[in-house]
Amino acid sequence: MEKWTPKHEAPEPLEGPVVSTIVGGTVLWFVLFLAQLPFYGWFADRGHTWWVWTPLAGAGLGLIGIWYVRGRDAALKRHAAAWAAAS
Repeated sequence: MEKWTPKHEAPEPLEGPVVSTIVGGTVLWFVLFLAQLPFYGWFADRGHTWWVWTPLAGAGLGLIGIWYVRGRDAALKRHAAAWAAAS
């Protein structure tokens, strides 16, 4: 099992504009849905309607992601403020 043991420490996680990244991705998914919607008949004729509904599902999951990362961001800021007040 030794060959699978890491030889170095893991790097610190990268923090960035997580909320804006998730919002941007969600908007992109919704725009893709809107762009494909006029061609629904074409997709239906070929049995590929899932191509239309997949971006909508991505946008819906993105809304859940926005809710989650906004809460996470707020919790991190509360923790940092509490840490600074305690120091």
